[in-house]
Amino acid sequence: QIQLVESGGGLVQAGGSLRLSCAVSGRTFSSYAMGWYRQAPGKEREFASGFSWSGSSTFYADSVKGRFTISRGNAKNTVYLQMNSLTPEDTGVYYCAADARTVRSGSPQYWGQGTQVTVSS
Repeated sequence: QIQLVESGGGLVQAGGSLRLSCAVSGRTFSSYAMGWYRQAPGKEREFASGFSWSGSSTFYADSVKGRFTISRGNAKNTVYLQMNSLTPEDTGVYYCAADARTVRSGSPQYWGQGTQVTVSS
């Protein structure tokens, strides 16, 4: 069992940047594939970015590729999502997720509570 707590969301103008953080507690951080999902108003939750279980590979949705960067700090049990060149289409609730196998399945085992990101035009 692990717990995920996101932070770093907020209101930003189009073209701006935000960095989201996900603090992981509980079992060994390195035992899980970690990632980020997001849910825009009126839309289904979608995968945004994630690590493979080994942590050696990263994955991005086409809509964020080249603008978002996922990273991790093992010593601090934290996963980050650096978001640059934000557009109003990036508005939504961002969720940290973890799974013992793959975080890209659409239904990872663990979810954080979410953090709101709002991009104004």
